[in-house]
Amino acid sequence: MSNLNNIFLTDQVLDLIADSIASQGYVLLENFLPIDLASSLLTDAEVLSRTKFKAAGIGRNEDNKLDSKIRTDSTLWLTQKMVPQVTYISVMERLQQGVNQRLFMGLSEFECHYSHYQKGDFYLRHLDAFKSQQSSTQKNRRLSSVFYLTPDWQVEDGGELCLYADQKQVEPLINIAPMFNRCVLFLSDVFPHEVLTSNNDRYSIAGWYR
Repeated sequence: MSNLNNIFLTDQVLDLIADSIASQGYVLLENFLPIDLASSLLTDAEVLSRTKFKAAGIGRNEDNKLDSKIRTDSTLWLTQKMVPQVTYISVMERLQQGVNQRLFMGLSEFECHYSHYQKGDFYLRHLDAFKSQQSSTQKNRRLSSVFYLTPDWQVEDGGELCLYADQKQVEPLINIAPMFNRCVLFLSDVFPHEVLTSNNDRYSIAGWYR
C-alpha cells in the first residue's frame, strides 16, 4: 500500500499517485493539505452541518431516494461559495490534470460533497459506478476520493472505510481510518466499499472524477 507522508501536489507526488493507481487501483495519502486549509474545511463543514446538511440518498438523479437501511449520513454539495471550498476544488482539479497527463484516464469534471456521520451512522457496501453505466448523456464516475476532516480520531470512534476486492469478498482488502487530513483515492468501478458504524462525529469530503 502506498502511504505518502508530508506531501503536496508536486510533480513527484503526482507521479507516485499515478503509479499507485495504475498498479493497485488505490492510493492512501497522509497530510494531504496544508493544515490551515484542512482546519478551515473542518470549520466550514461543522458550521454548515447545523442548518444546511440533508439526509443522504442513494441512486442518481430521478432514481435518488432515501433508504436508512443502506445509509444514514447527511451531506451538502460543495458550491465554491466559501474560500476553503474554492481552494479544495482547485487542488482536486490540479490532481485531475496530473492524473490525466500520466494515466490518460480522460477525467473531465469533479464533484464533491461534505459528509457528516453522527453516532450510529453507516453506509453499507456499494460501488460508486458500474462498468456498464457509461453513456453519451451521463458521464460515469471513474475515480473516487475521500478526504477526512475528523480531528483526534480514536479506534473506538469507528467509521472506517473498508475497500473490498469484489462483491463476494468477506474480509476487506484494506480498512482506512478516518484520520484528519488523510485522503484516499480509488477506482470507482473496481472496489466495493462501506463505511462502518461511526461512534462519534465524523466529517469528510467525498468526491468523484467523471
